[in-house]
This record gives sequence, structure tokens and C-alpha cells, in this order.
Amino acid sequence: MNGGRRPTLEMVAARAGVGRGTVSRVINGSDQVSPATREAVRAAIAELGYVPNHAARTLVTRRTDTVALVVSEPDERLFAQPFFADVVRGVSAVLNERELQLMLTTARSADEHDRLGDYLTGHHVDGVLLVSLHRHDPLPDRLAEAGVPLVIGGRPQWQTRHPIHYVDIDNVGGARMATERLIRTGRERIATVAGPQDMGAGEDRLVGYRSALADAGRPAPGELTAFGDFSFESGEAAMRRLLETTPGLDGVFAASDPMALGAMRVLRASGRRVPEDVAVIGYDDSSFALHNDPPLTTVHQPTTRMGGEMARLLADSVIPGASASHRLILDPHLVVRETA
Repeated sequence: MNGGRRPTLEMVAARAGVGRGTVSRVINGSDQVSPATREAVRAAIAELGYVPNHAARTLVTRRTDTVALVVSEPDERLFAQPFFADVVRGVSAVLNERELQLMLTTARSADEHDRLGDYLTGHHVDGVLLVSLHRHDPLPDRLAEAGVPLVIGGRPQWQTRHPIHYVDIDNVGGARMATERLIRTGRERIATVAGPQDMGAGEDRLVGYRSALADAGRPAPGELTAFGDFSFESGEAAMRRLLETTPGLDGVFAASDPMALGAMRVLRASGRRVPEDVAVIGYDDSSFALHNDPPLTTVHQPTTRMGGEMARLLADSVIPGASASHRLILDPHLVVRETA
């Protein structure tokens, strides 16, 4: 009994019959302690109900046991698109295995990036995961300059003198699969609702669409392309533009499921049947695709695995001090349902 006093490191050391430094090494996970001693210290901690002082431990180890996941989008986009939930799920599972805490935050405006950059470079986190980056996002270079361990979700669109660690999905290949499906099923005028071109995924999916048409000897004039920002509303707007410029189109590849669903709403409102008049393929394989009426043919991207691989790369390689750049590209596949 300790008379109501909060157990201290010294009390644990006395109970275990070891020095204070040995208790610290056990708490901090050092392998320079014998198994027997480690068990004695852990038993003393359990008996006394000792809780380590996290702030003091951070000062000693310079570790916070916290990883930040930064989504460079507004809050409403984070909660509206299934892509982000899947990434968070994958990241969280791996960090839990490594007993690391997840801090989730968003940033879109210049002021938000400045404030977040100040925080992330202030030794509040052990590393950072960045997703949904746009071409001129200031965070990657700022974090790299400050020596903050960093892994990016998606192919970076910029050059830097710092090592770049990232996990991506083969967006060019996925878009090719979708477009080739439309070609094989006899569609003659295939349009695309492309994603934002200041993002690697948007740029690569447009490349895949165009390359599939080129390989088939098909022209891809500008009127067959309209741009969105991956959202449902932008898919609606893009589809209206496409119907104005190419009313005879009979196939659409949309670079995200929400844009595909928005495009289908406009097609139905214009009297076009899907897939009889216009075949539609999306990209994501979200739950929205499966439960749509009719169920959406789409490109499955392993988003949950992407988040897990990002967290694994950060925790196992980058935080410990990897110097060479690491790159991992995951494979998508086509899921054929009823819209194409």
C-alpha cells in the first residue's frame, strides 16, 4: 500500500529490486534489459498501478507516439467521400498494431496550411501521412525541410531535392481497363468526366483513358472531355457540358464513383437509359457503386490497403530514418456490374 500517494518510478524500482534507469528502459521499450528483469518491472508496475508520465517520457525519448493524417481537402469532402474513410481505416489498423495514436486533420486554405505546418513542425507528432495533395500544396516541402518523417498517398506531381516516400495505385492502368471495357462492348463515342489535373490521380486517369483510345485507333477530341473535382455535383455539371458538345455519346468513363453517379442522374433526366443508350463506368468501387440502381461498373482500388501500406512505410522505415526514397504502386481491377 502507498497510503494514497501516486506510484512513482522510484517506487516501481524498489518493488522490482532494480535501479530507476532500468525501469525507464523497460517503459521505453529498450532491448537492453533481460527478459527476467523486464517481467519483474512489469509485475511491479501492475501491482502498484503505476502510469508513466507521458510528457516526461516524450522529453526523454523525443517521441510522441502520434502520427498525423492530413487530408488536403475541406471537412465536408472528408466526410462525403468513401475514399477517405477507407484510407483512415487502413491507417488506423496498422497504427494500432504499433501502439501509435492517429491524429486526423484537414487543410485546404493557405492560412490552414500555415497553421498546420507550424504545428506539425513543432515536435507534436512523430510523422505525417498526406493524402489528396494538390500540385501547389506547400506542406510536403515544408515538412521535409524541417526533417519531419513523411509519406504521401498518391504520386507527387512536383520535383524536390528531398527523398520522397509514397504509396499509389496504378491510376493509368485502372483508367485503361475502364476505357477498354467500353471499347470492347461496342461503344463508339466514349467521353470522360476527368478528375482535377492538379492531382496525380486525376492526371493519370485522363492519361489512361486517352492511351486506351489511341491504342484502339480512336481520336479523343477535346469535346469528349469535361473536368470535375471527384464530387457528385461536379459529375452532374460535367455531364451537362458533355451532352451539349457531344449529344450522341454512348459511353462515359468517370474518374470517380461520385462523378459517375452524378453523370447518371443527368443522363436519366435527359431521357438516356443506362446502359442501353449510354454505358457508364466509375472509379473507386465504393459502397455507393454497389447499391446504385443499376449497380455501377467501376474500377476497384485497394484504398484500405493503401492506407495500411502508408502507415506501415512511415512507422517501419521512414520514422526510423530511411534515407532512400520508397515507392509502392498497388494494382486496381475492374468490377463489372450492370452499367457497362
